[in-house]
Amino acid sequence: MAVWLMKSEPDEFSINDLKHRQHENWDGVRNFQARNFMRQMMLGDTVLFYHSSCKTPAIVGTATVSKTAHPDPSCWNSESKYFDEKSTPEKPRWDQIELTFAGKLKRPITLAVLKAMPELDGFALVQKGSRLSVMPVDELYWHAIKEKMLFE
Repeated sequence: MAVWLMKSEPDEFSINDLKHRQHENWDGVRNFQARNFMRQMMLGDTVLFYHSSCKTPAIVGTATVSKTAHPDPSCWNSESKYFDEKSTPEKPRWDQIELTFAGKLKRPITLAVLKAMPELDGFALVQKGSRLSVMPVDELYWHAIKEKMLFE
């Protein structure tokens, strides 16, 4: 099983939203590299849920991939902010996956804490200018992060 990190702005969709709903389609990804990573995800893969674009960016919980990549219908909705006129049902350009809530951390693991961990040198998340919303988590990084995780 692989481990991934997925970013979400908490004012749009937070770990509490996922906890409340239990499962949700992760839609609206409009970056080809992030989309391609989603296409690699397998059922049961672990996802680190990361709050971004907020006062304290942090890993706040975990989820599990419960449905693999499938077309994201928001790209066909002309009223959606994720509309893409080049995408059609016959040739979809964008995918979504379904996540199922796994756990919420008692204490978020902040970006500052992650950056201070020498074991994470080279991890894309802690690199300056890293804006990718979906990324793989190398096994060595996963083990270092997992040691800091304490669930509710």
